[in-house]
Amino acid sequence: MFAYIVRRILYAIPILVGVNLITFALFFIVNTPDDMARMQLGAKRVTPEAIEKWKAERGYDLPLVWNASAEGSAKATGTIFFQKSVRLFVFDFGFSEDKRDIAGEIRARMWPSLALALPVFLVGLAVCITFALLMAFFRASYLDFWGVVACVAMMSISTLFYIIGGQYLASKIWHLVPISGYAGGLDAVRFLILPVVIGVVGGIGASSRWYRTLFLEEMGKDYVRTARAKGLTEGVVLFRHVLKNAMIPILTGVVVVIPTLFLGSLLMESFFGIPGLGSYTIDAIQAQDFSVVRSMVFIGSVFYIVGLILTDISYTVVDPRIRLE
Repeated sequence: MFAYIVRRILYAIPILVGVNLITFALFFIVNTPDDMARMQLGAKRVTPEAIEKWKAERGYDLPLVWNASAEGSAKATGTIFFQKSVRLFVFDFGFSEDKRDIAGEIRARMWPSLALALPVFLVGLAVCITFALLMAFFRASYLDFWGVVACVAMMSISTLFYIIGGQYLASKIWHLVPISGYAGGLDAVRFLILPVVIGVVGGIGASSRWYRTLFLEEMGKDYVRTARAKGLTEGVVLFRHVLKNAMIPILTGVVVVIPTLFLGSLLMESFFGIPGLGSYTIDAIQAQDFSVVRSMVFIGSVFYIVGLILTDISYTVVDPRIRLE
């Protein structure tokens, strides 16, 4: 197991290098350091001297990937790519273009993102699995039929509809919760109730239908027929055998999502004014803040790789027949 984990971590290094290179290339294909300077200085008519000063203060006066005028190793190290991107591998995120500590911003914004994403994940998982089990238990009945119809209908509705409709009804018409905003401590609950409900409802359709398919596939296998032949009730067969054996494909989708909880929800945080990592990323893209964008993409890649490793490890917990060699 230890050797497997080490090998997977070593495999992750070239992936992270590739992600860094692609992010760097895409950003500077669209923008130049001069464009970034004009955006940050916020003036339509800015002098060339002000642009050069801004670039020099932030290290954007260097060549992008190769410094032909330098000597020795400085040809590679004296570049924007080395100065801005390579240090990410030691989790040195540096400062944003407005001189704010990126690591400090991530630590502060991580908690609002978790406060929103964690309840949506846990409640949504419980609701979707329970609903899917009910449809599988009452398969070929009216509950199953109309449950599938409801799932397809909910899948066809955009998340924006749920957000705008929820804000209009719950906030503007019924005045139950604030329409947007955030507060610390226990006061955050009244700001998070509506986003959490919308997040859960918006994910019921696709997840429940997928889980129902997994359960029905397991229910048609030989071990289920054997369990029924032994006299076990349908509920025992469903919850003790079918659910357990369907956990591997469920874990494949679930465990990978867990690390992304730290990165927040882009739409939810933007529409509800929650100061999490999702809105932080959106604001950085709009401001063409390359330092924040590359940091968030790098963190997302690290979390995704960690999620894949956790998925493989969780397989051995659910199914002892699986061994990681």
